[in-house]
Amino acid sequence: MIEIRDVPEADAGLMVDFAGMVFHVPVEEIDRERDGWPAVRAERIGAFDGETKVGQLAALPMRLAVPGGLLDCSAVTFVGVLPTHRRRGILTSMIDRMVADAVAAGRPVAALWASQSAIYGRYGFGLATRAIGLEVDTSRPLKLRTVADDRPLRLVDVDSAFEVVDPIHRRALSARPGGLVRDPEWWVRGILRPVDRDAPGYTAPRVVVHPAGYAVYRGRPGIVRVLDLVADTPEAEAALWAFLASIDLTSRIEAPSRPVDDLLPHMAADPDQVTIKSDYGALWLRLIDLPTALRARSWATEDTFVLEVDDPRIPENAGRWRLATGAAPVCEPASGAPDLSLSAADLAAVYMGGQSPVTLVRIGAVAEHTPGAAARLEAALAVPLAPYINDDF
Repeated sequence: MIEIRDVPEADAGLMVDFAGMVFHVPVEEIDRERDGWPAVRAERIGAFDGETKVGQLAALPMRLAVPGGLLDCSAVTFVGVLPTHRRRGILTSMIDRMVADAVAAGRPVAALWASQSAIYGRYGFGLATRAIGLEVDTSRPLKLRTVADDRPLRLVDVDSAFEVVDPIHRRALSARPGGLVRDPEWWVRGILRPVDRDAPGYTAPRVVVHPAGYAVYRGRPGIVRVLDLVADTPEAEAALWAFLASIDLTSRIEAPSRPVDDLLPHMAADPDQVTIKSDYGALWLRLIDLPTALRARSWATEDTFVLEVDDPRIPENAGRWRLATGAAPVCEPASGAPDLSLSAADLAAVYMGGQSPVTLVRIGAVAEHTPGAAARLEAALAVPLAPYINDDF
């Protein structure tokens, strides 16, 4: 019989070894101290066959930026089941336990990065954000159509960077949904760690700061790798890109994670200098307390809908809801005919404004009972900037 129980803090480091086995990470690449720190601060769930751990899941208590504010969130990570114990309901039991813990802690949402995207839709997670990877040819000067903010740039020491860059990052969270609030440990161990396993051969991180923005990057002969770039204004963003493009002994910028509406492809005077190399799904979102989550976000228009939500995993979310958007949102049980019928996963996918309800109706995933309801909901969900996350966990 499989038992679901807590994993003690003393065994948090072993979760890295377990994840390495499940995800085929070579032993020599595993560093428990470096890679295991999120597990230490997480709520750790294990599935045990006798005394043998056969599955695991960790949930980090975090704050997630949603349109108009921040929500408490269970950031799910370290998920895995041994190949000897697949198809026995172990992942389902661990997710059910995670949901129960989130409800008890008052967290209305959960989120994760999916290694296999086909898995999580059946648990009510919807793909809420995407990202793109950029490559910039800097073998010749990068001319920009945007006039750069010419206030001075400065390089800051990694050890003191938090106090300078965190306020800028928090301002960005208020403007663009999808990201996580970073505490000092997250900055040091997640963003500014000395070695990046995903970028072998690169330098330690460098931090360049503008009065209205910053960039974190690493270098190697010929290449600048941009890890994080945030700016208050397009002009400050232009100044940072111009600096990165001018670094000596380099001819290319790689930026593996940028928002889908990133300005650089449009800023470049020669669009051929900026290439979109990848476009990929990023954050998967789960609405755990549906009415609280819908009331917590801001809305672009005032409107009223009856939504019929299918949620077999969390019955409290299932049924018909009257959603009134606007300055004082209302979400309450309803008995009238629905305007739209959709799954919990599809509602989560559109929640931050990154997915289109109209598109979901067109492909047959969402049923529109009132003509034009999907377009009206899309207008209410609209956000000025596309949702984006640059925190892997």
